[in-house]
Amino acid sequence: MPANGDTSPLIPPDSSAEIRRLNDSTVHKKHWMRWGPYLSERQWATVREDYSADGDAWRSFPHEQARSRTYRWGEDGLAGISDNHQRLCFSVALWNGQDKILKERLYGLTNHEGNHGEDVKELYYYIDNTPTHSYMKYLYKYPQAAYPYEQLVADGSKRSRTEPEYEILETGVFNENRYFDVFVEYAKHGEDVDDVLIKITAHNRGPQDAPLQIIPQFWFRNNWSWFPEGEVPIPSIKKTGDLVMEAQHESLGPRWIHFGKNSGTNQGVPELIFTNNESNLEKLYNDKNHAQYVKDGFHEYVIRGNNEAINKKDFQGTKAAGLYKFDRVPAGGSVEVRIRFNKNQNSSASEQALTSDFEDIFQKRIQDMEEFYGKMMIPNLPDDLRGVQRQALAGMLWSKQWYHFDQRAWRKGDPQGMPPPPERYNLRNKEWKHMFIDDILSMPDKWEYPFFAAWDMAFHTIPLSIVDPTFAKKQLDLLTREWYMHPSGQIPAYEWNFSDVNPPVHAWATLQVFKTESRIYGRQDKLFLERVFQKLLLNFTWWVNRKDTEGNNVFEGGFLGLDNIGLFNRSEPLPNGATLRQADGTSWMAFFSLCMLHIALELAKTNMAYEDIASKFLEHFFLISDAMTYHSGGQEKSLWDTTDNFFYDSISWPGGGTQRLKTRSLVGLIPLFSSLSLDPEYLDLFPGFTKRLDWLLEYREKHRPARVFKKEDIKENGSYLLALVDQTMLRAVLSRLLDEGEFLSPFGIRSLSKFHKDHPLSMWMNGQEFRVDYLPAESDSGMFGGNSNWRGPIWLPTNYLLVTSLKRFHYFYGDDFKVECPTGSGQLKNLLEIAWEIEVRLVKLVQRNEHGQRAANGGDERSDKDPFFKDWVLFYEYFDAETGKGLGASHQTGWTGLLAMIVHQVGDKCYGGKSSERKPLKTAAAAGVSSKRANGRHH
Repeated sequence: MPANGDTSPLIPPDSSAEIRRLNDSTVHKKHWMRWGPYLSERQWATVREDYSADGDAWRSFPHEQARSRTYRWGEDGLAGISDNHQRLCFSVALWNGQDKILKERLYGLTNHEGNHGEDVKELYYYIDNTPTHSYMKYLYKYPQAAYPYEQLVADGSKRSRTEPEYEILETGVFNENRYFDVFVEYAKHGEDVDDVLIKITAHNRGPQDAPLQIIPQFWFRNNWSWFPEGEVPIPSIKKTGDLVMEAQHESLGPRWIHFGKNSGTNQGVPELIFTNNESNLEKLYNDKNHAQYVKDGFHEYVIRGNNEAINKKDFQGTKAAGLYKFDRVPAGGSVEVRIRFNKNQNSSASEQALTSDFEDIFQKRIQDMEEFYGKMMIPNLPDDLRGVQRQALAGMLWSKQWYHFDQRAWRKGDPQGMPPPPERYNLRNKEWKHMFIDDILSMPDKWEYPFFAAWDMAFHTIPLSIVDPTFAKKQLDLLTREWYMHPSGQIPAYEWNFSDVNPPVHAWATLQVFKTESRIYGRQDKLFLERVFQKLLLNFTWWVNRKDTEGNNVFEGGFLGLDNIGLFNRSEPLPNGATLRQADGTSWMAFFSLCMLHIALELAKTNMAYEDIASKFLEHFFLISDAMTYHSGGQEKSLWDTTDNFFYDSISWPGGGTQRLKTRSLVGLIPLFSSLSLDPEYLDLFPGFTKRLDWLLEYREKHRPARVFKKEDIKENGSYLLALVDQTMLRAVLSRLLDEGEFLSPFGIRSLSKFHKDHPLSMWMNGQEFRVDYLPAESDSGMFGGNSNWRGPIWLPTNYLLVTSLKRFHYFYGDDFKVECPTGSGQLKNLLEIAWEIEVRLVKLVQRNEHGQRAANGGDERSDKDPFFKDWVLFYEYFDAETGKGLGASHQTGWTGLLAMIVHQVGDKCYGGKSSERKPLKTAAAAGVSSKRANGRHH
C-alpha cells in the first residue's frame, strides 16, 4: 500500500505509460520494481564483509580475492541488476584476450593505495533510467590492451596528497581510441513485470579489428553456505536447451533465461557454461573446496582454458553464463548480444522473442521514457542542459542498491562460517544490536560509498522526488523505522560508524518531498508526513539529551558530516577535556526546530492536536537562537562575533573559560539556513499557536535582551519572520558570502573562505599544532579519509541549502532588500537574484562553455572534445573552488544529483519553461481541508 493507505490512482489514466506503471507499482497492483539496478558496484572491502580483528575493511577483503571468495552480505558486478531481495543476479563480464583476469567488476585503489583515499579507476557512465526501470542504459569503456592494475597502484601510491590522483587515461591504455564502448541496455515488457530484455552492444572505437569475449552471467547470491547443510535450500541454474537455461529458486520461483545467437562477424550459438557461487578455498586458504566447481571457474575456463573448472557433465550450478566469442570486432564496427529472462519455458517461442519483437519492445520503452521526461522537464531547455539533467536523474536511479545487514549475525559470525576473532566483537557498531536491514536504498555512490549515509540520503530524495516521490518518501521513512533508528532516537549515520552524527536534515527533506509531490503530482500525503514527524520527535529528543551537555542550547554535534572543516577531529574528544561549542551543530538544531514547527503546522490543518507541538518547537527555536547570539555570561560566550560580524565555533575550557575559533567557513554560513516566514492568513488557522507566539514576543521584549525579533521581523501586514539573523546580521554575513575574495567562487560557494589562503588559522594544544589553510581542491590531510576536504571546495548540498534559504529570506523581505553582488562591484541585487546567481554558477560546473568545455572535466581535451566522450557527464563528490574541476568520488550522483533540481530551476528562469503554469499530474489534490485552510501560505 502507498504511504497514505490510498489505493486510488496517483495520476489520471491518460498520463504516460511510465507514469501508469509507476502508479501501479505504488498501489501494489503490479510489482514493476522487482527487477532493478540493485547490484552493488563494489562489495569487496566493505564493512559488512570485514571479519578482521582490527576493523580494516580495505585489507580484510581486497580486490584480488573478489573473483574467488564468496560474499556474505551482497553481490557486485558490472552494469548489473538483481531482484529486490538479490536472490538472482545478472551482470556483464568481458575479456579482451589480454587481461589477466575477467573484467567482472569495477576496480579502484583502496584507502591505503590512493593518494586521496579510495578511488575508482574505470570509465563508466549512467546514461538513462526510468523510475520503474522499464528502460535502463549504461556505458562501460573497456580497453583493448591489458588493464593496468599494477601500474595504477604503483604510480598512484607514489603521489603525495598535494598532487592530483593518477587516472586511468594517463596510463595510455585508451590511446588511439583502442577501446570498446560497451553499452548495456535493459527493457521490460510493457505488460509483464518479469519479462526483462537485455541488449549488450560493443563498439570498437579503435583503428584496427580487435577480439572480444562477452560473457553475460547469472548467479544466485550465496545464502546457504553460512548455515548447517540443508537448512537453506540451494537453488540451481541448469541447461534445458541449446540457448535456454532454467533458474530455480525456492522463493523466487522458476525463471527461464534465453540467449540469442551471435551477431556480427561470428555467427553461431554461444556456449552455455556453469559453475557454482562458492569460494575457492584451495586458492584462498590452501584448504579443501566444499564444491567441485567454484566462483572463479569462468576465469579459469576462459583465460586459462581449464575445462575442469566448469561443469560440463550435467550443465548446472548456481552460476551460469553464455560465452560469446568474437574473434574480431571490426574497426569502427560493433557486435550485439541479446538475452531475455522471463517465466516462459518455451525455447522456440523464446527464439522468436529474441528476434521479431525484441527491438520493438526496446523502442517502445525508449518512447515511454521520452514521453515521461517530456512531461517532467523544462520544454525549452537546451540540449546540453537537458542531457545533464537526464544523466543526473539516471545516476540517481542507477544508484539504488539492495542492502542487507543483520548486526547480531555479523558480530557473532555464522554457524558454518569461520568465527570472527574475539577482538572484533567490541569493535564498531556494537551498540546497534537491533539492526536488521533488507531494503532497496539510495547509495551515495555504488563503488566509493556502497552503503547508506543518513544526511546524503536526505539530499538524494530531493531530485528523486521529481521522478518517483513514492521511493523518495520510503527512503526517509526507512531511516526512522525501528530496525534503523536506535532505541535512544539516534538515526544511524553510515556503515563505518553508525554512532557518528550527521546533520539533522531529515525533517527538511521530508517537508521538501511532501511539497514536491503536492506540486507535481497534486497529492498531499499527510500520513507520510505524520509518521516521519512522529519518529523525528524521538530523534529531536535524542539531540537535546545527548548533544547539549551543558543544557544551555549550544550543541556539540560532533562529526556532523563536514569532515575536516575545523581545526580538530570532531568525532573525537578535544585535548585537555575541553568541549567544542559548535556554531554549525547549534544552527542545525535551530533549522531542525523550524522544520519540525513547519511540519506540525502543516499537520495541524487537519489535526489541531499538532498546534501545541508547533508551539513547543517555537520555544526551542527561541532558546537556541538566544544561545547563538546572546549569552548571559557575556558576549565572549556567544557564537556571534560582534567585531567580525560572523558566527564561529568556540571552545569551552574546564573551569568556564571560552575561546572562539575564528575560522571563516560554512560553519558561519549554516545559521542562514534557519528561517521561516509565516503569513497572517496562515496564522489565522492556528489561534492557539499565534497567541503563544505573541505572548513570547512580548515577554522576551521585556525580560530578555536577545537578538531575535525586532520590529523588522514583523511586516505591516502581520507576517512574521523566524530567523537566526536580523537584517543587520544578514547583510554582514552576505558581504562575506558574496565576496569573490572570500566565499563566492566562479562555480558556487566555497566551503572555506579564500581569506585563509593568506591568513591560515593555527592553534597549539598539548605541544601539537592544529592548522586550517584554504585548500580549493584535494586535502593535504588524512583526517576522515584522504578524499575528505571541506577546506575550500564546492559542495552541492550546502550550496543547495544556501540557495533555498536566500529564497525564503526574499519571500519575506521582498525586492527592496538588496545587497552588493559580488561584494564591491556596486551592483545591487535582491535575494532572489542572488540565489539565481549562485545557481547559475553551480550549473557552470557541468554546462559546456563557449569553448565546448565543462569545468568539471578539469581541462581534459578528450573529455571535452572527443565525440565518444563529450556528451557524458560525471557528477563528482565535490569541485575545485577555483577551476570547477570534479574531485573525490567521480560517480557520486547522490547529493550531486541535486544538479537535476538546480538545472530545472535555472532552466525555468532562463528559458521560459513556465513550470509554475503547468498543471499537476493529478487533476484533484483532495487535501481534505477547507478553502480557507487550503489557501494558507507559509514559506
